Parts: sequence; C-alpha cells; structure tokens
Amino acid sequence: MAIEVVPYDPAWPTAFAEIHTELSEALRLVPVRAIEHIGSTAVPGLAAKPQIDIDVVVRRDDLPAAVAALAAVGYEHRGDLGIADRHAMRAPKGASRRNVYVVVDGSVALRNHLAVRDALRADPVLRDAYGTLKRNLAADVEGIGAYVEGKTDLLVGILASAGFNEVELGAIRAANRQAG
Repeated sequence: MAIEVVPYDPAWPTAFAEIHTELSEALRLVPVRAIEHIGSTAVPGLAAKPQIDIDVVVRRDDLPAAVAALAAVGYEHRGDLGIADRHAMRAPKGASRRNVYVVVDGSVALRNHLAVRDALRADPVLRDAYGTLKRNLAADVEGIGAYVEGKTDLLVGILASAGFNEVELGAIRAANRQAG
C-alpha cells in the first residue's frame, strides 16, 4: 500500500476546528481536559498524510466515559493498539479523514505527541528535514510499518531533547517497530 504524503494544506487548521466542534458536542457530558490537534497536519509548512490527528485528553477515570460517548455517535473503539493510555477511535463512515485518540492526561503517549508537534512548530529547519524524510519514505517504502519505523530515529532524537527518559524512548522505539 502506497503512503500518501502531500504538501502542507492551510485548510487543515479549519478542518481540525470543525472536528473539534463535533467532538466537543459528543463529549459534552465528559470532563475533557483538552482536544489537541497533533501530528504533521498541526505543523504549519510540514508535508503530511492528509488526515487530521487528534488527541482527546481526559483523566484516567474518565477514559471509559469518553470512549463510550464517542462510540454513541458512531466511532468504533479499536483499543490501545499496543500504546499504553492511548485508545484509538475509528471515525464514523462518511466522516472526514481523521485519527482520533482518547489519551490519559500526562501519559507518555500524550507527551510524545505534544513534544514532537511543538518541536517541529518551533524549528523550521527540523520541520523541513522531517518533511523531506517523510516524502522520501513515502516514495521508497512499502506499507505503514516501514514508514513509521523509518521516522523513528528522528522522532526519538526530538523526544530525547524534550527530556524523555531511556525507558520511555525504548517503549516508543518498540511501538514504532510494531506499527502498521
């Protein structure tokens, strides 16, 4: 399966805002800490797969209620997919392209997403290097697993600079090896 990586689209923040509104309505009875635009579409100027990535941040005790609220509006709970404290939710049929995760506040998964996003937003040289890597991988590898694994060294470097410890970095490396 070919990986599609496209130039940055200035419409992505608007798409996120629309999905944010939908999620906020679906989760109106759940105490949500934040709804974060994450991933490459959240970084102005960065090439990305054309789908919006979102973390719905909740306290651990509120995780089941958040998953249930999203399931009630048509999302399919896919479980943690091997990433502790991050539950994947498949969007309803007909929804715009998105990956929605319900994540525990303070978790390694959330800290990972925010640290990478924020580092890429802050450093245009790093952002451009990452974009080039993504485009090259999309052209050269087969399947999402090889694509994710090919990005791992750069991402782990960002996370090490952000203060992630060796245990956390090892878990992220292992998860990226098993992606796809």
